[in-house]
Amino acid sequence: MSDGAPIPGRFSRRIEAPRRGIACMLAGSLLLTMNDAVVKWVSGEFQLGQVLASRGFAAVVVIALVLSWRGNFRVLRVRYPGAQIIRAGLMIASTFLFVSGLRVMPLAENIAIAFVGPIFVTALAPLLLAEQVGWRRWSAVLVGFAGVLVMLRPDGGWGGGGLNWAALFPAGAALCGAFRDILTRRISHGEASGTTLFYSTLGVALAGAIAAPFGWQPPGLTDLALLGLAGLLLCTAHFLHIETFRFAEAALVAPFKYSSLLWAMAIGFLIWGDVPDGWTVLGAVLLIGSGLYIFHRESRQSARLS
Repeated sequence: MSDGAPIPGRFSRRIEAPRRGIACMLAGSLLLTMNDAVVKWVSGEFQLGQVLASRGFAAVVVIALVLSWRGNFRVLRVRYPGAQIIRAGLMIASTFLFVSGLRVMPLAENIAIAFVGPIFVTALAPLLLAEQVGWRRWSAVLVGFAGVLVMLRPDGGWGGGGLNWAALFPAGAALCGAFRDILTRRISHGEASGTTLFYSTLGVALAGAIAAPFGWQPPGLTDLALLGLAGLLLCTAHFLHIETFRFAEAALVAPFKYSSLLWAMAIGFLIWGDVPDGWTVLGAVLLIGSGLYIFHRESRQSARLS
């Protein structure tokens, strides 16, 4: 084998398959929302660092077991160490900012503001990835974001006082997440998805472990099982999201992150009996409509090129 030949199983080439990328984003968002539901279930008893560390190390164990089963530890060799460190740092920062927002503002507002992330991705993709973003896709993204705003209850849902400084926490989390997604797309041609998944997950777990000793509570067997489940859901969801950017442009798949809100509505109804009101339904219609429009346009363009 020559020096320039690729090592089997180490790198995964980029494949332009937009519909597959959208499917990965939708499935990953579902699993990530399920992970959030499990974390919500147990987070009341444990502090943030302990939850992040326990869930993160459970995910690392799952990844290691899969690699051992496949006999492919070469995937842990890093081609872009600097980019992997930056990506892990962006994940840590995004998690810290998002949770800080949860502590000082209502959950619905925090999540809605964080979903400005696709707008950031769409704005950054032409500059950092040289991707073409036409006015139709821009319009669809903005309509989807309008759906999120509608879910905030325009009849005083902001508490009558407008946004305050606390909104910078979820907005900052969204910006860090957008840069993370852009970076994922940049390295996806030469870095295996398992590589990116392993080191980013390990980074967040280590960051949680630093804070875990402060306020540590001994978990029971049920808690350990739930945290292990959260780790499994987390690593699978992030693997699918990493694969997303191997198959499709960042600006194309970013709006489908909005589907997490729809999954959250369904899970909330099934587990806690939460029933969405009229504003939530209207926002969901706008949200789904924007995603279906983007999918329709991409399908038509793929058909013309085939």
